[in-house]
Amino acid sequence: QVQLVESGGGLVQAGGSLRLSCAASGRTFAAATMGWYRQAPGMQRELVATITSGGTIRYADSVEGRFTISRDNRINTVWLQMDSLKPEDTAVYYCNVKRVITPTYFYWGQGTQVTVSS
Repeated sequence: QVQLVESGGGLVQAGGSLRLSCAASGRTFAAATMGWYRQAPGMQRELVATITSGGTIRYADSVEGRFTISRDNRINTVWLQMDSLKPEDTAVYYCNVKRVITPTYFYWGQGTQVTVSS
């Protein structure tokens, strides 16, 4: 059974930092893209950052230069370092692991709350 275990959310003041982590287990994750999405109340879930197994990274424009995504393929873990946080970063952050070549799969974590106070 595949599990994505997230940690690191919390409450922080504007300008502060948080680091999220997501450990994946339950199958092999070769050639999988790992990433983070977020969903604020009343809003659609949106991409924050993704990283392929080869290290290609994509960021949302809103977090470029403030957030850093990284991963360790040996332990199937992805991190999101969030610096210079803003109140508009407040959301539930979800870890995602997907593979778009056969065998395809798509998994979500349970989500972790990030709240940035002004």
